[in-house]
Amino acid sequence: MLSKTSKSKIFILDTNVILHDHTCIYQFQDNDIILPITVLEELDKFKRGNDLINYQAREFVRVLDEIVGDELFNGGKSLGKGKGKLRIETGKPFSGALKESFREDIPDHRILAIAEYTTKTYSTRKTILVSKDINLRMKAKSLGIPAEDYKTDQVTDENVLDKTLKTFENFDDNLIAMLYEQGSLQEDKLKLDFQPEANECFILKGNSSSVLARFEPKNNRVLRVEKKPAYGIKPRNAEQTFSLNVLMDPDIQLVALTGKAGTGKTLLALAAAIELHKSFDQILLARPIVALSNRDLGYLPGDASEKISPYMQPLFDNLSVIKHAFNPRSQEYLKIEELQKEEKLVITPLAYIRGRSLSNSFFIIDEAQNLTPHEIKTIITRAGEGTKMVFTGDLQQIDSPYLDMKSNGLAFLTDRMRNQDLFAHINLVKGERSYLAELASNLL
Repeated sequence: MLSKTSKSKIFILDTNVILHDHTCIYQFQDNDIILPITVLEELDKFKRGNDLINYQAREFVRVLDEIVGDELFNGGKSLGKGKGKLRIETGKPFSGALKESFREDIPDHRILAIAEYTTKTYSTRKTILVSKDINLRMKAKSLGIPAEDYKTDQVTDENVLDKTLKTFENFDDNLIAMLYEQGSLQEDKLKLDFQPEANECFILKGNSSSVLARFEPKNNRVLRVEKKPAYGIKPRNAEQTFSLNVLMDPDIQLVALTGKAGTGKTLLALAAAIELHKSFDQILLARPIVALSNRDLGYLPGDASEKISPYMQPLFDNLSVIKHAFNPRSQEYLKIEELQKEEKLVITPLAYIRGRSLSNSFFIIDEAQNLTPHEIKTIITRAGEGTKMVFTGDLQQIDSPYLDMKSNGLAFLTDRMRNQDLFAHINLVKGERSYLAELASNLL
């Protein structure tokens, strides 16, 4: 039984918090946690399947089984030293306020009934409902029940989300000339008035010259970044030039490319991968299957490959752009055909990656803003020797209903890995798809 006089708080967890992070019950310090029995009922529906959300459900059930063991669970169980208690709360009758406000008997309302009961039963302690569902949080607050988002893995520094290229005006033209001549200079020789982060890119402008540069942490040098194409794709602006530079650098094993639609994130990553195909055993392109506005395409005929094809089409479109940069009879065009035929270039849903070896692979994960932080971690920890991982996505276009700009996996990755020697992040701002696409992105 939970104490009625403890100074610690009571957190009631919604199902989506568990599906977001199966270790969530250990993230509330010494506060007590209540798991509504409705949540266990809902988790049952998610246990079967190959998606990462199904993995989260199965893992949480295993965690719960380890905690409880063979004992009865009606009195609550300690989560360990320095942690609170975990208790499963059985269903509670709807109060008059609940009946008047919500006519339907659905899982969300049953969770609200338990939250309301807990708030009244443990009146001397603060009870908080934790949910990724904004609507459920609004419903709770309307009943006088405190409600919060799950904030454990949210980005704390919001500047990382809209990072733009630094440009330094009135720089010494002589130093720029030296950078062109030597290709690199020690960081202290350039006398920068800031300490650049690992692999940070910036522009140095003098009175009569300018140079694109990147800080290399391994040797504490500033490198001149040249404008180089990758497999027929030429960078059109400074951001794309920097992107290809970090994508082609063997010392940078993890890259995050963020930016709005049409900035060339996926195209650049794919072009770099094909350019470097001799250095890797396989090129993998994957994306989570999340339909536009979270609406499924409905029943689709055909085999598994044909069913997932509509979701993978954007990746095929990018491949088509690269292929059409060459004559269909050229060596470059035929090489892409050969890579696909020999399954050295594979486009697949992210769920199909589970169980595959990711050693010596160039792995591109598109639409990574629709992944949770835990899913991103699961993917990266599968990287074997010689593997390079590239995550691309638009932080403004999140299709998952329980993620936002601060809690999605791509933002989390960018925030946590910054300033690591093997990581680089480029935020592409300028759209290059078309003037129409750029106009729509800015005005609509």
